[in-house]
Amino acid sequence: MSASNPNGSATDFTGIAEALGKAAAQFQANWVDWMSSFAKPGDEGIEPKSGLAPLPADLADVRFDPSKIMMRQLELWRDYQSLWLSTTARMIGQDAQPVIEPEKGDLRFKDAEWTSNPVFDFIKQSYLLNARWLRQAVAEADGLDADTARKLEFFGRAIVDAVSPTNFALTNPQVLREMAETKGENLVRGMQNLSDDLREGRDGLRPQHTDMTAFEVGKNIATTPGSVVHQTPLMQLIQYAPSTEKVYKKPLLIVPPWINKFYILDLKPENSFVRWATEQGYTVFMVSWVNPDESHASKSFDDYVQEGIFAALDGIEQATGEKQVTAIGYCIGGTLLTATLARMAATDDDRITAATFFAAQADFENAGDLRVFTDKTQVDLLENQVRAKGYLDGAQMAGTFNSLRANDLIWYFVINNYLLGKEPPVFDLLYWNADSTRFPAQLLMDYLRRMYQQNALAQKGQFKLLGTPLDLSAIKVPVYIQASVEDHIAPAESVFKLNHLFGGTKRFVLAGAGHIAGVVNPPAKQKYQHWLNTRRKSYPTFDAWLEDAVEHPGSWWPDWDKWLARRSGPKIAARTVGAGTAGIIEPAPGSYVQVRS
Repeated sequence: MSASNPNGSATDFTGIAEALGKAAAQFQANWVDWMSSFAKPGDEGIEPKSGLAPLPADLADVRFDPSKIMMRQLELWRDYQSLWLSTTARMIGQDAQPVIEPEKGDLRFKDAEWTSNPVFDFIKQSYLLNARWLRQAVAEADGLDADTARKLEFFGRAIVDAVSPTNFALTNPQVLREMAETKGENLVRGMQNLSDDLREGRDGLRPQHTDMTAFEVGKNIATTPGSVVHQTPLMQLIQYAPSTEKVYKKPLLIVPPWINKFYILDLKPENSFVRWATEQGYTVFMVSWVNPDESHASKSFDDYVQEGIFAALDGIEQATGEKQVTAIGYCIGGTLLTATLARMAATDDDRITAATFFAAQADFENAGDLRVFTDKTQVDLLENQVRAKGYLDGAQMAGTFNSLRANDLIWYFVINNYLLGKEPPVFDLLYWNADSTRFPAQLLMDYLRRMYQQNALAQKGQFKLLGTPLDLSAIKVPVYIQASVEDHIAPAESVFKLNHLFGGTKRFVLAGAGHIAGVVNPPAKQKYQHWLNTRRKSYPTFDAWLEDAVEHPGSWWPDWDKWLARRSGPKIAARTVGAGTAGIIEPAPGSYVQVRS
């Protein structure tokens, strides 16, 4: 195989063998030490911190129709016949069309030898045929409800991803070339990287995603100027400095998710939504949630509203004198904002006059891939863990999210760090992704049981906030709803349902890309696209809306700016941070965001 040595010289098998011996010796001590950590007494349940979640026991009872399996087997056999003929033709120098090709966007097989080398091409196509067979078999399983079918599909995909030939040294041409070029030193470096990761993650393997020493919050990331002007035990409120001489009268409050840190909206100047919003003339306030510990175990939705959003509104009034604001809720922060708006509607509280939702859900019937982890058995097991600690560990939560995109967030780094022996890339987004947060026990159980299992927020009167039964149709403030076409956490179909839940005027926009890139897409980058539908009619489904939507190039941010500007009051002289009665507590980004899990 040409992957053996790109220079055509004989491969130094002795050198490779010596390198493998060094790699094994280097790895052994840390491996034994790591394995011994599983024998510690007192552990309860399973914590898949590697992101490789355990297979739920209920999937063992899934039944398949033997006749359908037989048909799929015959199809697979025919496909293999075609593949053998195609490969034989290529081996004798003839052209042949592939039997199957990777799906668009699958970057695992981008190395040229996966196509140019008949042996690796055969390995690749064999894997793709088997993967397709398994997906089809899973899709045809008998008598499954929607949640079990989704779970079976997810774990089937996880198995398929794990056994990809790209994940093994002897079937990956790039790794074989590296072994030949370095005489196996890549594996020595890789075993050192693996040992380091095992040592760092004592109770679970998490491949390092980026150089965590390359960034420092407040120094070269999250650097938009501002100050903390208010705080509670649950959050700090940041007021950002103006970028214009005139600003809109109504301040803008951003409620980010607490399952990760707010600076996804303020990574660096060129992609910071916060900085861009100040440049459009908005006085931006950001909630920076505390990274909770056992002292926050009993905190609930009520507390996150009282000590979070309501406290932020009080802080904004103290800082600016303004009683009314506009607000943004991102992801689970949008779920919290939805509940808050319904409570405010029920109590005639008009402090939030317009709301924007980034990738937010209130109806969880068709929520994303996270539903595979929310059945009763898994939630009961999780409850035993988090009640004992007082919180869900940040590493466990990060591992769960990584498993939703295993090829990108697990297996890519297994190959890069361990097989190729390279250092992980320096990337601000990956730093943010690794800077995980904890989740208070009571709040987590409320969220999983009341939202994912019972879908209570979407049902009139079924969810109480601060003692008030909520009715989302009572929300009459104008809303702007953003969803992303490739979002696997908050699917566009699920986010779209906000249009049917709220009682006021709505504007819905569909962004290109996924849960993060679909939101954080500055106009200057000229990336992706967005879809708008300006027809004044109600659509029963997302698909019906999309049929009439018009695609536009680039970011949706300017459209949102036009929408919000009309609802933000007149322009006034720019405000000085700290000029109000609140004063300044400390410079942005504050101290809460600095606390690591």
